[in-house]
Amino acid sequence: MSAARTHEAERYIGLMSGTSLDGVDAVLAEIGPEDQTRLIRSHYLPYTDSLRAQLLALHTPQANEIHLAAVAANELARLYAQASSALFDGIDPDSVRAIGCHGQTLRHRPADGYTLQIGNAALLAELTGIAVVADFRSRDIAAGGQGAPLVPAFH
Repeated sequence: MSAARTHEAERYIGLMSGTSLDGVDAVLAEIGPEDQTRLIRSHYLPYTDSLRAQLLALHTPQANEIHLAAVAANELARLYAQASSALFDGIDPDSVRAIGCHGQTLRHRPADGYTLQIGNAALLAELTGIAVVADFRSRDIAAGGQGAPLVPAFH
């Protein structure tokens, strides 16, 4: 149910890790009944050198890459959970309705009809106890977009 329907503000976490492979940006925001957005807190958590190297290696086809991608996805989920937890100083995690996380892009080929991000959303939900919404890019491409569904809403 949206905040507009409940007439109450709702809190959400947004997580972003871009192709620069530098780290995770996390925000805790509140969306009010008239869809006004208020930033409550933000946090940046840099990638470790090890995780950055793992992710860079996954940009090139290699032996055992499915296993390596799954291991990296789990490590990302743990980092995303850590970034989310950093937002909770004085805030009850139960007050957060959901986490939005598109994951880390490995391949983005909208002309070929696909995009591939990793980041184990199910593990992130288990680690935080908060519902996770993920895979935004795939849905946008399936609907005929370029895999950047949030850009039009904010420009």
